[in-house]
Amino acid sequence: MRDGLWSLVPTAFALGVSAALVPGVRVASPLWLLGAAAVLGVGDFLVRPVLGPLVAVTGPLVTVLLGVAVQLLLLHTALTVVPGLELTSIGALWQVYLWTGLVGVASRWVVGAGDSRWVARELLRRHPHRAAGDLPPGLLVVQVDGLSLPLLRFCLQAGTTPTLARWLRTGTHRAAGWRAQLPSTTPAAQAGILHGTSEEVPAFRWWDPHLRRVLVANRPADAAILEERARAAGRAAGRAGLLAADGASVGNVFSGDAPHAHLVVSTSRAGGSGRPYLRYVLRPFVLLRSVLLTVGEVVKELYQGWQQRVRRVEPRIPRRGWYVLLRALTNAVLRDLNIALVAEHLAQGRAVVFVDFLDYDEVAHHAGVARAESLDALAGVDRALNTLAEVAAAAPRDYRVVVLSDHGQAQGATFEQVCGRRVQDVVADLLHARPETASSTVSTATGAEVRGRVDVLVRDFGPSGTAQRAGTRQEPSSRGADEVVVVTAGCTALLSVPDAPGGRMDLAALGARWPALVPGLLATPGVGFVVGRRDGVPVALGPRGEHDLLTGAVRGTDPLAAVGPRAAGELAHVMGFATAPALLVHSAVDAVTGEVHAFEEQVASHGGLGGWQNDAVLVHPADWPLDGDLLDRAVPGEEQLVGAGAVHEQLVRWMRRAGVPVAPAPAPGERDGVVAEEGERA
Repeated sequence: MRDGLWSLVPTAFALGVSAALVPGVRVASPLWLLGAAAVLGVGDFLVRPVLGPLVAVTGPLVTVLLGVAVQLLLLHTALTVVPGLELTSIGALWQVYLWTGLVGVASRWVVGAGDSRWVARELLRRHPHRAAGDLPPGLLVVQVDGLSLPLLRFCLQAGTTPTLARWLRTGTHRAAGWRAQLPSTTPAAQAGILHGTSEEVPAFRWWDPHLRRVLVANRPADAAILEERARAAGRAAGRAGLLAADGASVGNVFSGDAPHAHLVVSTSRAGGSGRPYLRYVLRPFVLLRSVLLTVGEVVKELYQGWQQRVRRVEPRIPRRGWYVLLRALTNAVLRDLNIALVAEHLAQGRAVVFVDFLDYDEVAHHAGVARAESLDALAGVDRALNTLAEVAAAAPRDYRVVVLSDHGQAQGATFEQVCGRRVQDVVADLLHARPETASSTVSTATGAEVRGRVDVLVRDFGPSGTAQRAGTRQEPSSRGADEVVVVTAGCTALLSVPDAPGGRMDLAALGARWPALVPGLLATPGVGFVVGRRDGVPVALGPRGEHDLLTGAVRGTDPLAAVGPRAAGELAHVMGFATAPALLVHSAVDAVTGEVHAFEEQVASHGGLGGWQNDAVLVHPADWPLDGDLLDRAVPGEEQLVGAGAVHEQLVRWMRRAGVPVAPAPAPGERDGVVAEEGERA
């Protein structure tokens, strides 16, 4: 009872400040404000069961609209029914609603409280102690997108991640690194972690010989194709998706065969059930706080970008356009939605819940690996982690928490800043170096990684026409003969020739057709090495030497010296994919600083080799040790999990030993695909 009364105080305080600021609202005594707060809380409790069946069939957009309408109706009721309060105009109602949300955001910022703590408080009030039952243990996996192990170590000392620091210092968890192999991207990592294989994923985007067009992993239609391929490969190897046994996938690129998937790129579709979002939109002022925080992130980004220019921080890039809004969405609305959805599934006792927080990765791309705004985003994820841990502690299962990342990031000036031109312009000039090749054309594809998650939001909450366009957006098919497709992905660029078999050509054939191409690339500032095939054997070429990727033979200066001893094997592996390009162009890597040069407009990037981008994180319970037979010891002095497939296998072993439900291996010939319950795939 006392906890319930105390929970009314923040809302009553915000209402009091709003009443003082808005003409048309009179308060006889501050005590009546507690009554108004109680009306809002009780109204939310009573209305939610009534609206549940309705929003299950009307979809998320209607759920949001209903939620706002119900909140305004409850606020009007509280201000007109409670004695001692008087509302004189409907216009004043909107003002009170907005001011109350703004005061709530400001007060939480002053006291340093997380904006999503209401999730934990509500669950703890309903279930102050874990109910005894027969449910086996559960697993919560939180992916912090883009976090590297070296940066985590810095944050532990700097106080940026107090939740993780507390777990590590008290001994409940241990931190280890794992090798994010080439390509160090989210799609490859999640395909490996969730399905056990990242084969045939050579980059974040690439020209696909099967589709004969550029495939972009963060677009819903393309992500669905990729997951189907990963699922088929996993089943052929006798593996089910990591989340297939009553799991939930939230905010990821892939579903991992989860029966319950929300804000997932590969399974997003227009409409669906609005029930999972109901608690989020009906809770008094929570949706409004998310909107206000989004506006605040826009203002903060504009100021911080201006500060970088004024202080002449280098390297830096222009921070403008869609990125300003994308950052605001990832750091406010998407974060709050992720927390609310994960909490809902924990409260329902799902066996495994896997969630991806994009916040840090998106900001770091544009601000830098360890810049103040990037660390602030990381601190926000740490607060979210603390909230989810509190929810897990009161959930019906005994949840264990694993925190991991999909890759790290490496910083550096962009290729265009170093070279003065974009890589696709360099390629175009080299193709046209001789008059007889002047008809050659260059096609390309770029785009923000987080755009796919925005497409998911549009598909869930947008009008049907807009949702349909977002779900079917894709690159055009190749136009015909004499075309070269250059696709950039972080510090790598993939060059394919669509009129050649599989889009690939041997170095000799490339030299005969475009003799200036490879020598010109190697002479371009910002290019480190180029990987192609000579008589079918992959070879890395540098300005002053070459490295045979199969035999390890080096002639002249080793072009791979700056990217470590594992680089040759990983490059050979990727160039063996059916989806591999004719040429893989990699930026220069500073052997001392680890800086790379993104072929996109990113001051911090990943997708290739060098710097911190391959140093991913795995924070696991201390009583869940890493299995020795899974650790790679090929490099002297190193002992770690190598590749996302090894992380998948380790997670499955931990789950089996702890009694967490694991889906059985699929039967031969079993139909691919999983049908979500009640249209929950979103």
